[in-house]
Amino acid sequence: MKRQFIGLIIFGVLVIIFQLSMLWYQSTHVLPPPDVFFNTEKDSDTPLVLAEFNPNDFDEKQWRDLGFSEKQVATILKYKQVVGGQFLSKEQFKKCYAVSPDKYAILEPYILLPENNYEAKSGNLDFKKFTKKEIKVPGKFNPDSYSINDWIALGFSENQANAILKYKNYLGGSFVSKEKFKQCFIISDDNYRKLAPYLLLPIKSPENFQNYARKNYDEKSKISYKPFDPNILDLQGWKSLGFSEKQAAVIVNYRERNLRGSFKSLEDIQKCFVINRDKYEEMKPFIRLNAETMKTVNATTYASKDTESAVPEIKTDFSKIDLNQITYKQLREFGFTEKDAAMLLSFRKKLGGFVNRNQVMETYEIDQVLAQKLSTTSVLNSASVPKYTLIDAPEEWLKNHPYFKYSADKIIYYRITNPDERKIWKFIKVKPEYESKMRLYLK
Repeated sequence: MKRQFIGLIIFGVLVIIFQLSMLWYQSTHVLPPPDVFFNTEKDSDTPLVLAEFNPNDFDEKQWRDLGFSEKQVATILKYKQVVGGQFLSKEQFKKCYAVSPDKYAILEPYILLPENNYEAKSGNLDFKKFTKKEIKVPGKFNPDSYSINDWIALGFSENQANAILKYKNYLGGSFVSKEKFKQCFIISDDNYRKLAPYLLLPIKSPENFQNYARKNYDEKSKISYKPFDPNILDLQGWKSLGFSEKQAAVIVNYRERNLRGSFKSLEDIQKCFVINRDKYEEMKPFIRLNAETMKTVNATTYASKDTESAVPEIKTDFSKIDLNQITYKQLREFGFTEKDAAMLLSFRKKLGGFVNRNQVMETYEIDQVLAQKLSTTSVLNSASVPKYTLIDAPEEWLKNHPYFKYSADKIIYYRITNPDERKIWKFIKVKPEYESKMRLYLK
């Protein structure tokens, strides 16, 4: 018995010595990492529009959409399990063999993780912004008509909502089919399964769709520039430079109204919000500012004859016009297109009236330059705007109001048995920014 006991002790000591020697060998003989080549080409023609993401939420499809091969995706997912089932920080994610330094540099600004493990474990961070958002679908909808705010209300971040709309624009302004909608980088397989039953879209795309989308995209990217004077370009001239009719109208409006008839410098052109940095750099070598046209140009000489986009002559004193009383005709006189004027009035009607000047800029795809100018020029009287409490608000009002409709069913359900506003707020769990908007219309 004694010999057996001594034998067990000796065996245990040998096992410990063997393990220590293996650890020493591994620390002094580091194996080189396997050769990993990053595949930057995607299998489809779908454009990659980056947006904020948490790598812990990504499934295989989304990693492939980022350009990783199947083997690289397998490596990333395996590495994730090795580090404990989730990435704690950007620093930890960066160490994955399948993520090259160049690829990490591209993805890093969009990764929703703390910078390093120390920050992750410090307990001082707000981890709500790193958590996965749940998608909640209120009912059947056409994604073509959804605005940024609508996508955010579904559960996507603002950057993700922007990316979804950019993808729609690439497709020609419509998602066309569920098939194309699913190819959007932002839409994971799990989210697509949740959204698919509610999408008012055909299942398959038309056979000639891809040719049309590519042709439309290529036409915009192949513009033949020639020297031009931005002070004598009319709407057609700006459209020939690749701008849409609406963008061209904004540029002319900006020149005639904000700059009193002419661009005085390159900086003036660059400040126009519809001319992004890349577009400005493309045009810059061909811009020719002429002192003579700066002096002679006026607000109506170069405006289009097209009644949709022409800049009307201003007669009304808009400093005395109430934003809640302004008419369609007055909005057109101010410079808004027919579509923008109608959209602004429709949004005001749904709200029941503006309570805050900034609400003018919330109108879907409105000319932001004109909207901001109108909001700061005109007066606002919100005394007649109907307001309620969460307890007595009419059901129809809750379901149709832009700020309440996504929480209407919860409010109606909960207030029946718990007519306490504080408890209702806790129950509906809306984001602080949405709550602040809702309270504008509450007593």
